[in-house]
Amino acid sequence: MNRARATRRAIAGVCAVMVLLPAAARAADAAAGAAAWVKEYPQADGTMRSCTSCHGRDLTQPGRQVNTGKRIEPLAPSVNPQRLTDPAKIAKWLLRNCNWTLGRACTATEQADFIAYIATQ
Repeated sequence: MNRARATRRAIAGVCAVMVLLPAAARAADAAAGAAAWVKEYPQADGTMRSCTSCHGRDLTQPGRQVNTGKRIEPLAPSVNPQRLTDPAKIAKWLLRNCNWTLGRACTATEQADFIAYIATQ
């Protein structure tokens, strides 16, 4: 199994657990997720990037991918009930977006914190 596939499987497992466990059983920190959401990460070209670059600060509103201009549906489950319901999609997008924004895969703790934050929106 190649490293990317193994990483996707691990992320899928974390996401499945996060989605299925009751909130009290999760070891996630929504406040840490909120702080990481707005934190700016340096990019190789000298620019800064954060989750808000594409998704915005208000997760109840649509976002826009900064390179392509493609519309991103709101992440907030309160206005988009399909969010956080498919562990495979959660794993796919966390892997892709963490790599693009942070320049690396997110740790399991970071993933849990992001999911906890998004779930509160």
